[in-house]
Amino acid sequence: MALEKFVKSPIGQEARVQIELPNGEMYDLSSMMLLENKILGTRETHRLVLNVQKPTLRMGEIIKKI
Repeated sequence: MALEKFVKSPIGQEARVQIELPNGEMYDLSSMMLLENKILGTRETHRLVLNVQKPTLRMGEIIKKI
């Protein structure tokens, strides 16, 4: 639901998508996959897997959180 709100926003549509690791490093999101689990009896029937890569272009400093 949160991702849907970002995608509807004109600013969000043009935004670069990054993931921040616990150590503070930022990585670019390269792909997302929705996968079905084959293990029977688990609560989670599906999983969302995010693939990341080191940024190729350096980003400037963050000005503020919107």
